[in-house]
Amino acid sequence: MTELNNINNEPSLRRKDLAASPFAQFDKWYKEAQNTEHKFANAMTLATATRENVPSARVVLLKDFDEEGFVFFTNYDSQKGDELAENPIACLNFYWEQLDRQVRITGRVTKTSREESEEYFRTRPLESRLGAWASKQSRVIESRAVLENEMQQLKEKYADGEVPLPAYWGGYRVAAEAIEFWQNRTGRLHDRFRYTRQADGSWLIERLSP
Repeated sequence: MTELNNINNEPSLRRKDLAASPFAQFDKWYKEAQNTEHKFANAMTLATATRENVPSARVVLLKDFDEEGFVFFTNYDSQKGDELAENPIACLNFYWEQLDRQVRITGRVTKTSREESEEYFRTRPLESRLGAWASKQSRVIESRAVLENEMQQLKEKYADGEVPLPAYWGGYRVAAEAIEFWQNRTGRLHDRFRYTRQADGSWLIERLSP
């Protein structure tokens, strides 16, 4: 639960409340977000950049996380895929309005194994699997009719529901180098703590000015 531990009886974040591991701390906050009315607690803004450092951002869904990193799935030939191929550093940002909290994660990105992508792909609804084939994500198309016609052809082709994983579709894992936890406070005097990975694998915890 959110701590109410200050004179104004408002949510706050104290150093002694923090887990030693940022992943344990994230797990705690993530579960609390899932227990609110937030429709997509796993929605996160993914920021990437070209090799020339031109940024772009979009919302994707977190599908898994552990100490190895934070996983999402997408089309490798999309704009984000192109940018990650050029510049494999990304930032993730979660915002849970009901709890007045944000989490920001920065790290190096790698593709998940083909087996991991296959395992997740099989759990997707049929239309989502077909959609992965129908959409040449981020590419220009003449009209929506082009997309819908392609989808209809795919439904006929894979009428048995056995849709293979496209070669250009799969997962990415963001291996965190820094994770920041932000708790809103009145008067803009928010609580902010940053975990930074050290050379020996330990985490340095620092309070940041809001």
